[in-house]
Amino acid sequence: MNRKTLVTIHLYLAAFFAPVMLILATSGGLYLFGIKGSVEKGETITIAGAALSEEGDKVAQVKALLEQAGLDSDFEYLKERGPMMQTRPTSRDYYEIKPVAEGIEVTPVSPDLVSALMELHMGHGPGLFRILEQITAIGLVLLLITGLIIGLKSPMLKKPTVGITAAGILVFVVFAAVL
Repeated sequence: MNRKTLVTIHLYLAAFFAPVMLILATSGGLYLFGIKGSVEKGETITIAGAALSEEGDKVAQVKALLEQAGLDSDFEYLKERGPMMQTRPTSRDYYEIKPVAEGIEVTPVSPDLVSALMELHMGHGPGLFRILEQITAIGLVLLLITGLIIGLKSPMLKKPTVGITAAGILVFVVFAAVL
């Protein structure tokens, strides 16, 4: 593949994936700096006498339970956390569902913007966004590979590319070994 084609592919990949990568880098950076956002829990509703069966489709059971309570039953999937369940995606308003002696407790939860970005970053967003994140991961690998190839193919950039890549590998190995 000639240099012009590689540069074009590299440019298009960078331009296309830049918005998603900026969001993921920002949310990951905020998390590492201890800024994780917050959620606001609404008033818990107890549905007396209700129970979820271990048998059968839990998603259908939870949707029926939410409809019975007059709540929004639009969610994609459930995440079980011991006896408690969360409707997903958790990057938007969701519910926590917990069995109690009286029946089932349903607590509405609303994430703020930072918390919603964290949930997207961790793959807890809508199914289509999760697919976009998978495509972005492949795109980022291709972006890095094309950038390295461009640097290695250029006579003026070959030595700096090799040196900086070696330094990056060394820093990664040293920092990873310290843990």
